[in-house]
Amino acid sequence: MSDRDAVTVAIVGAGEMGAAVGRRLREAGARVVTSVAGRSANSVARVRAAGLEVTNDEDTLVRGADFVLSIVPPGVAVEVAERLREPLGRARSKPVFVECNAIAPATCRHIRDILDATTFIDAGIIGGPPIASTQDPAKGPRFYASGADAHLLTRLADYGLDIAILDGPVGAASGLKLSYAGLTKGFTALCATMLGAAEREGLADALRSELARSQPGFLARMDRAVPDMRPKAYRWVAEMQQIAEFVGDSENGATIYEGAAILYQRIASSS
Repeated sequence: MSDRDAVTVAIVGAGEMGAAVGRRLREAGARVVTSVAGRSANSVARVRAAGLEVTNDEDTLVRGADFVLSIVPPGVAVEVAERLREPLGRARSKPVFVECNAIAPATCRHIRDILDATTFIDAGIIGGPPIASTQDPAKGPRFYASGADAHLLTRLADYGLDIAILDGPVGAASGLKLSYAGLTKGFTALCATMLGAAEREGLADALRSELARSQPGFLARMDRAVPDMRPKAYRWVAEMQQIAEFVGDSENGATIYEGAAILYQRIASSS
């Protein structure tokens, strides 16, 4: 059996991104295992559609895996690491733990310290879930990786993932991810805020008319971003909080993202 044939990837997180990444890896020849314990019916259906193996025992999940990819909402990233610490410690062959969540660099380093006996890679995913039934890495997200062992993740480039190595320590990839998300999802929060204010004052049509005249590209992007955000707003609350932590303090603009978190929580609660 070749080294390529032997790759096994355990994915923690059966959400839209996790299931799609698992499907891409499986389609390219990797063995992919995940858990659906405590997950919703939608998550179970995604895993089934992706053709992933399922085990709900965490020792079995990590046993024999070459890589463990944590792809979960940022608010539970630390909890996942704490839960997997003992199963990873018991594994005879130690997998590489890849922290793929939208978390602040300090949070990423805290997770590395929790898993101090495990080879650890900081990875930031930029882009949407991979498209089904294609091996073109350009049609999927890019995994930026940092830390002393980041080069190990390039093995998954043979399995349909777009891997880019950052010359930086653990925390660098997470920082890049949050910098990017702070611009893109921060833009969406700004648009939703001012659209709401204009609508409350009866100025929505006038605002749209002026944007169409003077900023047509801005309007087109806003018209895509705001509707697309609404079903995802609940997932963005903790991400905005992590960005605020990354930014640091109010003088540097952290309150912008604290406000965005409150906005997304309100939108999620009203959806």
